[in-house]
Amino acid sequence: MDSRAAREEYDSIFFRTGTALTSGVVAGSIWGSVVATWRDVPAVERNVALPALIKTLRIMGNYGLTYGAVAGVFALTDASVEKIRGKKDLWNGVAGGLVAGSVLGIRSRSLRVGLAASGALAAVAAIVDAGGQTTRTPIGREFLPYPTSSSQTD
Repeated sequence: MDSRAAREEYDSIFFRTGTALTSGVVAGSIWGSVVATWRDVPAVERNVALPALIKTLRIMGNYGLTYGAVAGVFALTDASVEKIRGKKDLWNGVAGGLVAGSVLGIRSRSLRVGLAASGALAAVAAIVDAGGQTTRTPIGREFLPYPTSSSQTD
């Protein structure tokens, strides 16, 4: 498989959305566990830790699903707009930020939160992409867990 085909495989809409969704769920769950330690947990009676554990898992799940939804919708929109337009520029990220912010508005059931989050995420995406600090730039080198040819020494 040549490097261009491998890059296209990792740059597909499905792969980008899946990795963003997974990363968002993991990051949200980790942050949810931190938040759960700061919140009041239910009183533990007779040394039974189950109510505290259930509440912690519920908080972790809420944060994980929210972060995963935002990340997944951003990546899906960004990749879809890129595929439709045929260009890789900052407007794809802006569109992704606008749509991903609406997820937060739907989650909070507030138009004001949705508009503010959409604007903020679109602005951050534009700043990151315009500054060249994107993580989607291919570096031209692959790290595979197996050798691709017998003459390769690195």
